[in-house]
Amino acid sequence: MVNYILRRLLYAVPILIGINVLTFALFFMVNSADDMARMQLGQKHVKLQVIKEWKRLRGYDLPLFYNDKATGLHTVTNTLFFQKSCRLFVYDFGVSDAGRDIGGDILQRIWPSLSIALPVLFLSLGAELILAMLLTLFRGSCLDLSGVVLCIILMSISTLFYIISGQYIFAIVLKWVPISGYDSGFNSMKFIILPIAVAVISGLGGGGRWYRTLLLEEMHKGYVQTARAKGLSDWQVLYKHVIKNAMLPILTGIVVVIPSLFMGSLVLESFFGVPGLGSYVIDAIQQQDFAIVRAMVFLGSVLYLLGLLLTDFAYVMVDPRVRLK
Repeated sequence: MVNYILRRLLYAVPILIGINVLTFALFFMVNSADDMARMQLGQKHVKLQVIKEWKRLRGYDLPLFYNDKATGLHTVTNTLFFQKSCRLFVYDFGVSDAGRDIGGDILQRIWPSLSIALPVLFLSLGAELILAMLLTLFRGSCLDLSGVVLCIILMSISTLFYIISGQYIFAIVLKWVPISGYDSGFNSMKFIILPIAVAVISGLGGGGRWYRTLLLEEMHKGYVQTARAKGLSDWQVLYKHVIKNAMLPILTGIVVVIPSLFMGSLVLESFFGVPGLGSYVIDAIQQQDFAIVRAMVFLGSVLYLLGLLLTDFAYVMVDPRVRLK
């Protein structure tokens, strides 16, 4: 197990390096520091001296990979690649183009994102599995057909429709919850109820239909016929045997969404005014703060690789036949 963990961690290093190099090339080679300065300053005919000062204040005046004006190790360390990309590997995110500490902002904004993402994860999983189990139990019936049609309808509706409809009905008309905003502690409950409900309902169609497909595939296998021959009812077969054997693909879907738990939902947080990491990224893109975007791309890559590693461990816990080699 220890050897497997070390090997997977070593595999992750070149992947992160490749992502880091590609991100650096997109931000500093395809899009030069001069271009970033002009976009940030918001002027078409900005003076060259103003651009140079903007770059100097933010450390963008350094060479890309090699500083021939420095000596010794500083020829490599006093470069854009080392200062803006290599430091990400020790989680030194630096400061944003606006002068804010990115690491501090992430630690502050991660909790509002988790306050929405964690309930959405567990409530969505429970609701989708219950719906899928009901449709599987009554497969081929009018209830099954109606459920599949409902799932397709829910899948076909845009998330924006759910958001706007929810805000109009429950915030403007009924005035049950605020239309947007956030507060600390238990006062945040009234602000996150509507985003959580919108996220759960909008994902119910796709998740329920996918889990139904997984369960129906298991229902046609030989061990199900054996369990029925022993006198078990459809509900007992589904609950005691089918669910357990369908856990591998279910776990894959759960663990893969781990990055979104920490990174937040871009659309939900923006529309509901939640100061999480999703709205942090949107604000950075709108303000053309490329330092924040680079940091969040790297953080998302790390969390995705971590999710893949956790998937392998979850397989071993659920299915003893799986071995990590």
